[in-house]
Amino acid sequence: MLRNLMGSKMVKRKKAAKRSSKTGFESFLEMDMQKDISAQEDLELERKLAKKLRVKNGKLGGEDDDVNFLFEGIPSVIGSLGEEGITEADEFSVKSSAKSSLGKKRKKRKLLEQGLEGGTAVGDLNRVETDGEDLALEEAPAKVRSRKKHKKKKELLEQDHEGRMGTEAAVEGLEPVETAATETILEEAPAKATALEGSVKYIAPHLRSRAGNELGEYHQIRRQIRGLLNRLSESNVESIAGEMSTIFHSAGRRVGSQIISEEVLASCSGGPRGNEQYAAVFAAFVAGMACLVGIDFSAKLLASLAKSFEDEYIKEDNLSLRNLTLLLAYLYIFDVFASDLIYDFLIIRSKQLLEIDVSTILTILQCCGMKLRRDDPAAMKDFIQSVQNRVNELKAASGDGESNINNKRMEFMLETICDIKNNKKRTKEETVQHTRINKWLQKLRVEDILIRGLKWSKLLDPNKKGQWWLSGNMTSPTDNAEEVATKIDKEVLEAQKMLQLAASQRMNTDARRAIFCIIMSGEDYLDAFEKLLRLALAGRQDREIMRVLLECCLREKAFNKYYTVLALKLCEHDKNQKFTLQYCLWDHFKELDSMELLRSMHLAKFIAEMLTSFTLSLSVLKTVDLSDSLQLTPRRIMHFRMLFEAIFEKPDKLVWNVFTRIAVAPELETLRNGILFFIREYVASTNQAAAKKFRVAKKALNNLEGVLM
Repeated sequence: MLRNLMGSKMVKRKKAAKRSSKTGFESFLEMDMQKDISAQEDLELERKLAKKLRVKNGKLGGEDDDVNFLFEGIPSVIGSLGEEGITEADEFSVKSSAKSSLGKKRKKRKLLEQGLEGGTAVGDLNRVETDGEDLALEEAPAKVRSRKKHKKKKELLEQDHEGRMGTEAAVEGLEPVETAATETILEEAPAKATALEGSVKYIAPHLRSRAGNELGEYHQIRRQIRGLLNRLSESNVESIAGEMSTIFHSAGRRVGSQIISEEVLASCSGGPRGNEQYAAVFAAFVAGMACLVGIDFSAKLLASLAKSFEDEYIKEDNLSLRNLTLLLAYLYIFDVFASDLIYDFLIIRSKQLLEIDVSTILTILQCCGMKLRRDDPAAMKDFIQSVQNRVNELKAASGDGESNINNKRMEFMLETICDIKNNKKRTKEETVQHTRINKWLQKLRVEDILIRGLKWSKLLDPNKKGQWWLSGNMTSPTDNAEEVATKIDKEVLEAQKMLQLAASQRMNTDARRAIFCIIMSGEDYLDAFEKLLRLALAGRQDREIMRVLLECCLREKAFNKYYTVLALKLCEHDKNQKFTLQYCLWDHFKELDSMELLRSMHLAKFIAEMLTSFTLSLSVLKTVDLSDSLQLTPRRIMHFRMLFEAIFEKPDKLVWNVFTRIAVAPELETLRNGILFFIREYVASTNQAAAKKFRVAKKALNNLEGVLM
C-alpha cells in the first residue's frame, strides 16, 4: 500500500510538473506576442506557410486526411489587415504561384515532406481561432510533444522561427474585420494568379472548346497547304492544284483564299534569289487555281501581292522585291491579267527611277518585254516616253548632266528598252518555254479568267467593295455623263451600220450576223476571239465562225493578216475549227474557175499563212490533182502558182519543214508527185528565185526520215 501510495504521488507530481512546465513552442509564442509586425511581413509568412503546406484554393494538397473541412468558413489572415493589404496580397500570390510553377520535382517532394510535418501546427493555430485561446494553449503542447520523435523537428522549428511574426498575427487576429469588397477581391486573387501563371490570353469557359477547335482546324489547313506548296514543281503542278482546290472548297472561299494567298506570297517572297522557274511554277499554279475555283481567287491574290510589294519597297528588300516582281511578270505571261496593269505599274516606277525602280523595271522587261510590245504597242510607246522624260529630268538636275544616270544598271535598262522598241528579241525570253504548263492551262481555258481594266492603285485601295476586279464595276464619273451618252449613241449608230453591211454581205442568219459584227468590230484579234467564245453558239452553229471569217478575208480590198492570226488562234483553241477550215477551203477550190482574181489571190495568201504557221499541212491540197493538165485551167494554175510563190518567200528552214510534213506518209505519194510536177512546170521555170527554193522543197519531199530543221 505504501508503495502504491508513493507511486500515485509521484505520478501526480509529474502531471503537475507537466502542467506547470511550458514547451519551447509555447515559450516562443509568448516571447513574440508583444512584438508588432508589418502587413508585408505577415503576408510573406502566410505565403511561406501556404507553400510548405501546398495549400491550393484554401485546401491542403496531397491525400485527403479529413483536415480540409476545418478550414471551411475561417477567413484568411489577410482579412484582418483591411483594404491596405489587398494589393500586396495580390502581388505576393502572383509571385508565389509563378515561382511554385517553375520548381523541380525534387524540391517539390522536399517541400511536401516539410509541409506535412508542419501541417498540424497550422491546424492548431486555426483551432485557436475557433475554440479560444485557452484550448489552443492546452492542445498545442501535446501536438508538439507527439512530434519529438521525428528527426527533422529542429529544422522545422528553425524554419518556423523565420515566420514567427505571422504566427503571432494568427493568434492575435481572433476577431478579423471583413467587408464585402474584401471578400470579393480575395476570391478573385487566385483566378488572376492562375491566368498569369499560364501566360496565355484569357478565353471565357463557354468559348474555350469552340475557339480551340477553330484554331486547330485553320492550323491544320495551313499545314496542308504549306506541305503541298513545298512539293510544287512543273511536273506535279496539275495534281497539286487539284488537291488545293479540294481544300479550298472545304475551308470556304474567304478562308481558303486568304490562307493560300499568304502561303504563296510567303513562299515566293522568301524563295530562291532570282529563280524564274520557281516564280513561273507558282504563277502557273495561281492561274490553274483561278480556272478551277474562280476568278476572284487570282484577283484577291493580286491585291495581296501589291500590298506585299509596297511593304517590301519601303523596307528596300531587294531579294523579296525581285521575287515578287518575277511572280507578277509570270502571272501576266500566263494570262491571269491583261497588259494594262503591268503598264500602269511600269509607269509608276518610271516616275521616280531610283535604283530599286530600275531593277524592278529591268526584271519585268527581261521576262515579258516582247509580249508587252505585242499586246499593246501604244502603251509601250507611252512607257518609253515616260522613261525618257525622267532621264532628261535627272540629266538637268545634275551639274555635269551625266552623274545621276551614270549607272551600269540604268544603262542596261535603257539598252533593253531600245531593243524592245526596235523589235530585237532577247535570247533569254525566247529560250524559256513552258510547254507542259501552257498545254495544261490551255486545257483549262485560261483565257476565260483574264482580268482586264485593273490599275495598280485599284489593287492598293483599302475601300474595295463587291467584285472590284470586274471592269464593268468601274463606273465612270458623273462629270463625263454627256460624253458617255454621246459614245453610246455613236456605238448604236455603228452597230446599225454593221448590221446593214452584214445584210449586204449575205449574212442571212442571226448567228452569221453576230459573228460578222464581232469579227469586223474587234479591237484586235484577242478581243474578237474572246467575244466569239462568249457567243455560246448552239449545236453546229460554231462552224459558221470559220466560214464567215474566210468570207470577210476574201472580200477585203487588200490582204489583211488579221484574219489569219484570228483563224490560227481559233484552230489552236478547238481542233474542230481546223477541220471546218479545211472543208471551207475545199469548197472554194471548186469555185476557182469562176472566182474573181482578187479573191483568188487573197485565198492563196491565206492558205500560205496557214501552211507556214503549221496550222494546216500541204495535205489540204490532196483534193486537187496538180499533175492532170486537163484539170489545170489558167485560173487554177494562177491560183496555185501564187500559193507556192508565197511559200517560197519564207526562209529555207521554214520551206523545208512545210514540205517535210508530207514526206513520210505513203498515202500522200500522189500528192508529192503532183506538187513536184506543178512547181517544176509552172513556178520554177519562170522564176529564178523560186527555182532555188524548189531544190530545197524537192530534198524535203525525199526526206523519208521526216527530220525537221
